[in-house]
Amino acid sequence: MQIGLGFWLRWEKEYKFALVNSKVLRMKQLIFIGTMAISMFGIFSFTENANTSAASYYHDKFNGRKTASGEIFNNKEFTAANKTLPFGTRVKITNTLTDKSVIVRINDRGPFTHRRAFDLSKAAFNEIGNVKSGTIPIKYKILED
Repeated sequence: MQIGLGFWLRWEKEYKFALVNSKVLRMKQLIFIGTMAISMFGIFSFTENANTSAASYYHDKFNGRKTASGEIFNNKEFTAANKTLPFGTRVKITNTLTDKSVIVRINDRGPFTHRRAFDLSKAAFNEIGNVKSGTIPIKYKILED
């Protein structure tokens, strides 16, 4: 039995198409597995329980406004916002890049993003990082009174 040239060319084209698609699929699988591995075993975690996250700072426009606790916000005090910790809780925040630490008091709610666990006052942020960076990787420890 003789296979025609048209059949051969069509088979070769479909085979190459399938081969390219399988490589694309394999690449997508590898990217997915890599992303999962980084999120599961990475050195940087965005969960509250891991005690590592990121922190940012309050803009000056919030000076003089009421916080969720009812007190007036002052960017010169060492305070912070967190979604779940009770107001008045003292937390030691450490910049994981420089190992500098600061103790802050929770007086507000936020940040309302899953990427950060704390919004620090500008004074607290300046103690452990540079405001030009915007955010810093941190680890934190809740202090017992």
